[in-house]
Amino acid sequence: METNVLSNGTKILFVDDEPDVEVLMTQRFRRQLREKKFEFSFARNGIEALDVLSKAPDIRLVISDINMPEMDGLTLLRNINEKFPNVIPIIVSAYGDMNNIRAAMNLGAFDFVTKPINFEDLNVTIDKTLTHIQNLIDAQRTKSRLDGILHELNVASEIQQSILPRNFITDENIEMFAKMTAAKEIGGDFYDFFWLDEEKTKLGFVIADVSGKGVPAALFMTVSRTLIRAHAYNDDQAPGKCLTKVNNALHKDNTNVMFVTTFYATLDIKTGILTYSNAGHNPPHIVRKGGTIETITKSHGMALGVMEDLQYKEDTIQLNEGDLFFLYTDGVTEAETGDGSFYGDGRLTSNLEKYRDLAASELINTIRSDITSFAAGWPQSDDITMLAIRYLARKQN
Repeated sequence: METNVLSNGTKILFVDDEPDVEVLMTQRFRRQLREKKFEFSFARNGIEALDVLSKAPDIRLVISDINMPEMDGLTLLRNINEKFPNVIPIIVSAYGDMNNIRAAMNLGAFDFVTKPINFEDLNVTIDKTLTHIQNLIDAQRTKSRLDGILHELNVASEIQQSILPRNFITDENIEMFAKMTAAKEIGGDFYDFFWLDEEKTKLGFVIADVSGKGVPAALFMTVSRTLIRAHAYNDDQAPGKCLTKVNNALHKDNTNVMFVTTFYATLDIKTGILTYSNAGHNPPHIVRKGGTIETITKSHGMALGVMEDLQYKEDTIQLNEGDLFFLYTDGVTEAETGDGSFYGDGRLTSNLEKYRDLAASELINTIRSDITSFAAGWPQSDDITMLAIRYLARKQN
């Protein structure tokens, strides 16, 4: 039976040398404890905490003070990283102790709360951390499940089609459309988009191209997409931090030496500021309303999964009312004819200029039809994916 850490009985370990912590936490969370939403364990220092974790492998969340006797919180974090990689720690420290807090975050602490503890803030932090843990568990489950259907082509195809979102966002702020056409029954390209906050003011979106084709590429695509989503909601929603963590996760156990070029960005609906990180992907284009077409050539590193411990940064772009942001995979520009001619960047940008006033869906479908006409019956050799977002900026809260 699958475990859901957000269900009843979530086990949390508190580590603090203050004797009244157990009483205080038990009192403050008495309702959750009574309803069996949480189960608490307590330790007075890092040594006791490691002993508890070794005996209770189902503990996934640790909330620890930094300053403790025998083994402090920072040393505990190092041990958790080495011995219990599935455990997610939260650090508790005095507000002025920012050097230790910074060191703790560098050692893998997911978040921190300051003393004296604000219990409303602690509640929010615990809920956010448990959601993060559940996302990681879901990613692991996805990979395990897909490993079992390597030879089930039809099943894999159905999974892939269900993964790609179809309910495109079209409202007073943005207009969106995307399309993926696989070269085989299933492909390695993917796109995704999701709101990063409940108020729907920050949109995350991604386009990516996995090396290779067929079932292996589709499986690697699914894992990559799931990992991006799992990390996208955290790290202050910074695209560079997200891709840094996804890269390390993909590189681990990457026995087939696969990789995925990825462009991940967030768009602030209120301001039009687009923050992006490009991991070896094709440069996108901005079709400025009534103006030129700009190509975003800045890259922040190689494709994901090639080499571990790469640090991906990010840059920002200002979108104005009516601007269209166009992303694509190399299957577009490398579509070819029987004589070896390629569709090319020039033809693509020319069509973006020609059809710039079309709705996002019409623009993509028109370019897709032009690619088909250009190929003149020559078989498609690579997945073809396009994503277009027009920033309307009509609603400012």
